[in-house]
Parts: sequence; C-alpha cells; structure tokens
Amino acid sequence: MTIQSEATRKTGHDPTGVRIVLDNVSKVYPGSAQPAVENVSLEIPAGEIVVLVGPSGCGKTTTMRMINRLSEPTSGRILVGDVDALSIKPTTLRRSIGYSIQQAGLFPHMTIRQNIGLVPGLLRWDRKRIAARVDELLDLVGLEPAQYAERYPRQLSGGQQQRVGVARALAADPPVLLMDEPFGAVDPITRSTLQDELLRLQDELHKTIVFVTHDFGEAVKLGDRIAVLGERSKILQYDTPQTILASPADDTVAGFVGSGASLRQLGLMRVKDVELRPHPVVHVHDTAAQARTTLAGSEFDWAVVLDDRDRPVSWVRKSRLAQAAELSDAVEALDVVSTQSTLEDALEAILAQQHASAVVTGGGNRYVGVVTLDTLIDTITGIRADADAKTRDGDG
Repeated sequence: MTIQSEATRKTGHDPTGVRIVLDNVSKVYPGSAQPAVENVSLEIPAGEIVVLVGPSGCGKTTTMRMINRLSEPTSGRILVGDVDALSIKPTTLRRSIGYSIQQAGLFPHMTIRQNIGLVPGLLRWDRKRIAARVDELLDLVGLEPAQYAERYPRQLSGGQQQRVGVARALAADPPVLLMDEPFGAVDPITRSTLQDELLRLQDELHKTIVFVTHDFGEAVKLGDRIAVLGERSKILQYDTPQTILASPADDTVAGFVGSGASLRQLGLMRVKDVELRPHPVVHVHDTAAQARTTLAGSEFDWAVVLDDRDRPVSWVRKSRLAQAAELSDAVEALDVVSTQSTLEDALEAILAQQHASAVVTGGGNRYVGVVTLDTLIDTITGIRADADAKTRDGDG
C-alpha cells in the first residue's frame, strides 16, 4: 500500500504533501524508567515545512523517526495522509516516505545513479523510468547528470553528497520527506546554500517536510511552523517563526530563541522580498580590455563575472583590471546568495565581501542582480519602526 495525497487519488498526478497527525504518541525504550517521548500530539499541515527544534537529547529525532517507524511507537496513533501508519508494513511505509540524514548516508560502493535509483528499483519501476527520474532529480538539485551520475560518493564534496541525499529521498516522489539534521555536517556557507536549495525545491514540489535541527536560526529560516521541544519532546510552543520570535510562550522558549531575536527578524524575510538592483557584468571569456570598457561606462568600480550560463563565478574590481593582461588575472572569489536566501544571509555575504552589495542568483543559479547594504539598512529601520509602533500600541 502506498500513501498518496487525496489530490493524487482524484487526479492521478504526482503526489503533493499530505497531513501528518501524531496523537498522544509515546516511546519507551526497554530498560528505561522514563519515556524518551511522552504523549506528543501534533498536527503537521499538508505541504508545509515543520521544524522540530530543541536541545540535544530532548527526543526530537525519535519523534520524527516514529513517523516512518524507524522507531516503533510504544503507544498512540500516527496518521499519514489519513492512513494509520501502524496498519502498514514498515518497509512499505518507508518506501512511501523520503528520508534524508546528516552526511547524506549514501552507499559508497554504488554510483550516484544507483544511490538515487535505489527505492524506485525496490518499487519495481522499469529501468528506463528510473534512469529518467535520476536525471530529472540531479538536474533539480543542481547537479548535471552527465557529469555526476556515474561518479561515486567519495568523488563529490560534502555539499554535493548532501544534494544527492535529498535527491534520493525524493526519488519515488513521496508526499512526505523526513530530514534529520541533513545539513549539520557541512560548512556554514554550503549549509546556507543547501537551505536555499531546499526552499527552492519546496516552492516547486510542495511536499510535507518534517525537519529536525538544534539550530534555532535554521528553524526560523526554513520553517513554515516551528515546534520548540523540551524534555521527552514536550511541545513548549508550536507556531509560526514570526509569532515565536515576537511572543515566546515562556522563559524556556525565550532562552532558546536567544537575545538576538530582533536581528533574527531579518531571517523571516527573503531576498526576493526586497528590491534588487542591476550591476555591471562581464563574462569569463571577455578580455581585460572589454571589462575595462564595461566599467568605464559605469558608475561602479567593480563588475560581476558570469560563466557561459550566466551564473556568477567571481568578481573583478577596476583597480585590479588596470594592469591586468587577462581578465582571469584580476578576478577574485565571490560569495553569492539566492532569491531564497534570508536578508540575514545577505547581510553576512555583504560583510564578507569588500563591496557593499551581495550578488543574487535565481533559477538555475543564474545572476539576477544585487542586494545592497542601503536596502538592508532601510529594511532594518522599517522593522524597528514597526516593532516600536507595536510596543507603543501595546502600552496604550
């Protein structure tokens, strides 16, 4: 039995997200005096990202793993798309739910194609259909099939492996995706990029995603809703990021949110929500003379360098171009953000560069403009003004 959304059953189209309900679910491990998870009740809306966040050892991973029965509930009821998860054979259930973990969990002796095609193969898809699905997913997560499909995991970077892990979780087009700290083992820049990629994918796919993290900043960035958990997965607050930041339910939640809550308001806004500005661009195959000409007719003293597919790869400043024989002699490394990045990400990118702008990419990682420090300052000023107005209204 395969879990499908109501829309799938009615239309025959690819599945979208389905509702998940945990009803008084508990988990007691043999020999333990205390339950690891105690009487958790939670409704996860279809097509949303719900983040379980809390300190290490609070039971958030166990709670998530009970959804696909990698950890069997001791008591309670779990519904996935209005189907009782406990009524389904565990292996059948797991093949209907995508699962992505930290460090990707890829099989080292299998190629990338074999890793991604594993579950469709178990579901007895034909070879042609599996091959097409693998190519589709690699393209979806930003890895060119011709370049990566026949490689082995050891031949990929950590960030690339994690993209493959997400692709594998999506291979059979499940309505539900469980993600257990999937980006925790990569460096901060790669982590931010992977978070942006997940949000971009979700814009297209509308899966129901349950995401576990101990990082509240990550929860704010990714979550449509956040469940802040205490001991034994007690739900301390379950609400939107905006509400939790503005009105923590108690001192414990306030302590977990931290003192930087006002700055984290930048984590609620996306780069796509603010004005992007045009900026001079050159291409990698342009000559240094062509680049100098481009900047000579501009008010700016630096340009974005794009590849043949209009993806930003570096930047070049006028002062370095002056004596350069080749464009490649003058280029410098570039940090970019995407339209899915938060304004907090954009601020960090601006601070890391030597110019007061962050270069922005859109679909296909193509260049779409820059977000400037002035824009961010104006936005922060507006956020503070709104907060002050709400405070005055509350006092009144």
